[in-house]
Amino acid sequence: MTLRRSLHIGILLLIALSLAACGRSSPDPTPLPKGEPTVELAPTTATPIPPAPTAIDTPEAATPTSQADETVMPSAEGGRPTTQPQPQQTEQPAAADFLPATMGSPDFGTQAFLWWRPGVADRDLKLIREAGFHWVKQTFAWESIEGAKKGHLDWSFADRVVQQVNSSNLKLLARVSTDPEKTDFWAGTPPDNADHFADYVFTLASRYSCRPGAVGCIQAYQVWNEPNLAREWGYKRPNPAEYAHFLRKAYTAIKRANPNAIVISAGMAPTGDNDEMAMSDDMFYEQMYQAMNSDSTGFFDALGVHGVGFAAPPELDPDRAAAEQRYGGHRFFSFRHVEDIRAIMERHGDTDKQIVLLEFGWTLDPVNPDYRWHGADAGIDQNVQAAYLRRAYEWAEANWRPWIGLMSLLTMPNLDWLNDGNPEDEEQYWWGIMEPSILHQLHFRPAYITLCRYLNAKDGASCVHAPERPD
Repeated sequence: MTLRRSLHIGILLLIALSLAACGRSSPDPTPLPKGEPTVELAPTTATPIPPAPTAIDTPEAATPTSQADETVMPSAEGGRPTTQPQPQQTEQPAAADFLPATMGSPDFGTQAFLWWRPGVADRDLKLIREAGFHWVKQTFAWESIEGAKKGHLDWSFADRVVQQVNSSNLKLLARVSTDPEKTDFWAGTPPDNADHFADYVFTLASRYSCRPGAVGCIQAYQVWNEPNLAREWGYKRPNPAEYAHFLRKAYTAIKRANPNAIVISAGMAPTGDNDEMAMSDDMFYEQMYQAMNSDSTGFFDALGVHGVGFAAPPELDPDRAAAEQRYGGHRFFSFRHVEDIRAIMERHGDTDKQIVLLEFGWTLDPVNPDYRWHGADAGIDQNVQAAYLRRAYEWAEANWRPWIGLMSLLTMPNLDWLNDGNPEDEEQYWWGIMEPSILHQLHFRPAYITLCRYLNAKDGASCVHAPERPD
């Protein structure tokens, strides 16, 4: 089977897999690791050409919006006012408490699931900060805030999440997008909903503008997710020029509301396909730059990229990933494929802007066939995952400065993975750096402890959750 055909089939399979449930019993929680995890990698064997994954950080499901009194708010284009609901009155942090919209090279962050459970969100934000991360990424699904109809916005969850993050001394990266499975959303699908989306992000960025008197502060925005997949682009053929137009409208709206916010383009799904269902990430970026006339001014402040490691260690050269079937047989199966995307930026003279790694990580998956080839079948266990994540940060620090910005890894856990009593059939579960844990329990994986030690050591501190090392 050709790479193109297998990847095409893989995308369809992954959509079906996201709905599947196998009903196995939940495994025992992983015990707290003792000492630094080992780095031994089990021998691997050649595997069939693997399929490309779809979005790993699927947005949390939306709930119906609550009713609210209406008030008049300006539109994103600065024209006639639009009708908006009266926002819920919440305590406003002082402007001095808002962290600046700046990034180190590299900078450190993780995705989290903060939307539905305030107590768990507080707990997880504390763990993220204690691990030494500076950023947290959270989806602000359009349909979760403006789900009923145009101008009817429910801020109750968003206000609480933003203020919890602000109070946790973390910076917030908001992914703004919709759930591609929601087919009845009033605004329709991209690119036709670009004007409605610009109005939405303008209102969002106005509310969380980081200014004195603002409800809260969002330092950075990711505009959409993986538009190189048809399922993320209204089930139409991916179109880089259309996305560039969509991105420019959103960028202009966000910057009108908060000129200091960092606007990041969407990360692309790693795939080798080029058909009605998908476009390879490097081809998409190249054509996007062509649509921008090689000038990203007014489109984004940083280029968003996805850098999943698959079966390869983080240092593996993309040439070797392309040459060896056990690593996938294509350059994008290497974490260092990020360097290929940087080369596209450089060819177009865009050397002053950073790359933000919106997703990266390694899965342990021994269950789901479209993932296990680069999980358990490739020898990736909890100790190897931990070592690879640390070594990815080390590689970036040694080789990608100053052009690498935030590196947001996959992922803090989501308690929804336990809803059917079996987290194993949820492929996201195997990317987590912790086990999903109810409020008063903590089940660490080696990845959390390893990164907690590594990141705290940079500040001359120790990890408060690490077990004492043996003598």
